[in-house]
Amino acid sequence: MPTTYELPAVLPVGTVHQVLTALADPVRLEMVRRMAAEGAPVACGLLYEGISKSTASHHFKILREAGITERVVIAGQTHQKLRLEELETSLPGVVSSVVAAPR
Repeated sequence: MPTTYELPAVLPVGTVHQVLTALADPVRLEMVRRMAAEGAPVACGLLYEGISKSTASHHFKILREAGITERVVIAGQTHQKLRLEELETSLPGVVSSVVAAPR
């Protein structure tokens, strides 16, 4: 069974403004939609296409700083995890509504 552990410094969920600003970018919104659809941590490389790895890292940082995601290492590979439960507790319905909105 793979070993799972969280990297340190999980940030608190940001304000409504911080969360919505992070989700306003179409690349980040698609990343969050993919995580929501999966319902579990997703390997970073599966969350984007058509952008460089460094650009993806920048987007992951913005999502993490807004408290939307956290990094999780599974079997030595970094994954992104959507913090939906924490988001729903702090900002009920905000992220789930944005994710569910038509593309």
